[in-house]
Amino acid sequence: MGIRVLVVEDDAEIADFIVRGLREEGYTVESASNGVDGGHALAHGPWDLVVLDWWLPGADGLTLLKRFRQAGNVTPVLFLTARDAVSDRVRGLDGGADDYLCKPFDFEELLARVRALSRRQVGAVSNVLTYGDVHVDLTTHRVDRAGRRLELTAKEYALLIFFLRHPDEVLSRTRIYEHVWEERYDGVSNTLEFHVMQLRKVLEAQGGRLIHTLRGRGYTFGANPDEGADR
Repeated sequence: MGIRVLVVEDDAEIADFIVRGLREEGYTVESASNGVDGGHALAHGPWDLVVLDWWLPGADGLTLLKRFRQAGNVTPVLFLTARDAVSDRVRGLDGGADDYLCKPFDFEELLARVRALSRRQVGAVSNVLTYGDVHVDLTTHRVDRAGRRLELTAKEYALLIFFLRHPDEVLSRTRIYEHVWEERYDGVSNTLEFHVMQLRKVLEAQGGRLIHTLRGRGYTFGANPDEGADR
């Protein structure tokens, strides 16, 4: 499994900025926009990392954080807030946060903190996705096949991560496109087909075919299906 991140943020623009950025980096991300939904999501994990805003409608982030810790959860939490006073930082950290980031912030800094917190989860989750001789380190973004490093574009990497998380499943073009590109699939664009072709070239330079076309249905990643595949 990959790294599962919960983002609890009521500002729609900030939430979208974080969610899109983390998904682009290969994380599996879910979000909640208020304290009630955030509390429910926290209680029904499991999560590998939580990005939590302080000010939330329904229940504030500090209250959610304290409840989360009182329930025995040790998942790393990155606290977000516009409050930058030392006393506020102390309250957040004493309340159970593992790190604290003040708004506004650069995504690169948030990403660095997310990577650092992910590395603390020793034994809690594997940071490597594997299928056969393909290995992806979700922390460093290194991709290898048969022991050789592969160079992928950001979209090729995101596409590979999606395939690795759904091995041997029949994946429709609509499902793949709307997850990786986060846009509605119009049924006409050949963007997906182009990136699949490019990803195949890189993968197949070091081994056999893993991405198979299922006519009229989409794609599958893994062993060659018994029928309906373009070899």
